[in-house]
Amino acid sequence: MNNNVKAVLKRELYGYFHTPVAYVFIIIFLFLTGIFSFYLGAFYERGQADLEPFFRFHPWLYLFLIPAISMRLWSEERKTGTIELLMTLPISVTDAVLGKFLAAWCFTAIALALTFPMWITVNYLGDPDNTVILAGYLGSLLMAGGFLAIGSCISALSKSQVIAFVISVVICFLFILSGFPLVLDFFQGWAPQALVDVISSLSFLTHFDSINKGVIDLRDIIYYLVLIAFWLYANVVVIDSRKAD
Repeated sequence: MNNNVKAVLKRELYGYFHTPVAYVFIIIFLFLTGIFSFYLGAFYERGQADLEPFFRFHPWLYLFLIPAISMRLWSEERKTGTIELLMTLPISVTDAVLGKFLAAWCFTAIALALTFPMWITVNYLGDPDNTVILAGYLGSLLMAGGFLAIGSCISALSKSQVIAFVISVVICFLFILSGFPLVLDFFQGWAPQALVDVISSLSFLTHFDSINKGVIDLRDIIYYLVLIAFWLYANVVVIDSRKAD
């Protein structure tokens, strides 16, 4: 990581905690993870020492909370006109995109790390497989990175944070939905199996569920890294095209 990326990362990360928005997001995230895990996920009733109910709802939490973070990454810069100032600095567009993305990812990682009482609780109540739990955290963080990369790119397309939020939610929802049996059954009725497999492989759930079970498959890691790289590259292309306008 070069100094330009670090400078943007620090600027953006400081901006998160300089306003109440960061603290409100963290509180909401922690509150919802608790509600989903203990009530909807029947954490105690299951009688099993694991965090499966905790991780099960992460895709749906991220579907709305992550676009709420990413919608301001570029939309706010474009709306206020500070994007022109940012582009006059001696940094490349790639450095700016990476710095903003990494800051948002670090912020999400902090929020995720603050759920550690869940991990302590399950160890207090039983004898869980902590390797599986660690894999779940890794999968959750990678999935959050995928959501953020998509949201960052969409944020660069519009000055409106609301529009960026809605479009990001829709696109992320499609990435989740592509792994659902209902969608796959629809395609299996007429499409070749190869196409069905491709559609299934695009789903966040397909790869997250695998990691969440403690199976660290290199293909799942590569999927998220390629997904992030693709949308960040698209982000750079969008910003470059806006500069030319």
